[in-house]
Amino acid sequence: METTKTHVVHGGTLRYLKHDSAATGTPMTLSVFVPAGEGPFPVLIWLSGLTCTEDNFTTKAGAYKAAAEHGVIIVAPDTSPRGEGVADDPAYDLGQGAAFYVDATEAPWAPHFRMESYVTDELIALIDAEFPTTKTRSIFGHSMGGHGALTLALRHPELFKSVSAFAPISSPTRCAWGEKAFSAYLGGDRAEWTRHDAALLIENGAAAGMFDDILVDQGDADPFLVEQLKPELLVAATKAAGQRLTLRMQPGYDHSYFFMASFVDDHVAFHATRLKA
Repeated sequence: METTKTHVVHGGTLRYLKHDSAATGTPMTLSVFVPAGEGPFPVLIWLSGLTCTEDNFTTKAGAYKAAAEHGVIIVAPDTSPRGEGVADDPAYDLGQGAAFYVDATEAPWAPHFRMESYVTDELIALIDAEFPTTKTRSIFGHSMGGHGALTLALRHPELFKSVSAFAPISSPTRCAWGEKAFSAYLGGDRAEWTRHDAALLIENGAAAGMFDDILVDQGDADPFLVEQLKPELLVAATKAAGQRLTLRMQPGYDHSYFFMASFVDDHVAFHATRLKA
């Protein structure tokens, strides 16, 4: 991986990196924060939401003080493949910046939109090879990235010690954002869609007993709460499956990074406890 920028923050080192991805067939960018010291350190992977790059979390979330205190590496990849020859759409909720952390099977998306494989196979292996990690990790994210964190943890529970989310798309098969993206990336077979729907995965017993708790923060002033995010579907699924869920409805908070910056320390601590158990 090529380092493009380096900053010292809270005693640790923040690097912006670029590499050629075998999974997506494109260059991919990311940021990695490593605390001070020799390590090894556990890893916390962050997945961002619609329209974001690796820079949104890196510059806005304010997570590195907590990461330094808890001795945790934080990795924030871009949300999708990009570049010349990569399929795109003029809408903000499809194409580049809107990959939904699935491996697309449909044209024109299939050649490059392979973000599930990128995160679970390639990115994890690269981070473990390039940085002083304990080879243990957790995952969290926001909105589309909250969906990604939940579904990747539920589909690959052996890879992650814990999972949390901010304002996740709880059931993309039952909201406009998810229906549009899944139709494009996965085709018309809705049975295939269910394999990437956090609420339905939990309802169907995915990762039963693997996670002692799932932490979700949701602002009650979020403009997407009712039509797109639908945390009540996640609540119903976890109750039906006997999976513990801590859903914190935060009064007055919206969908922005101001919301995440207000509670990100809690999420870092939540994961650090489990990563070091």
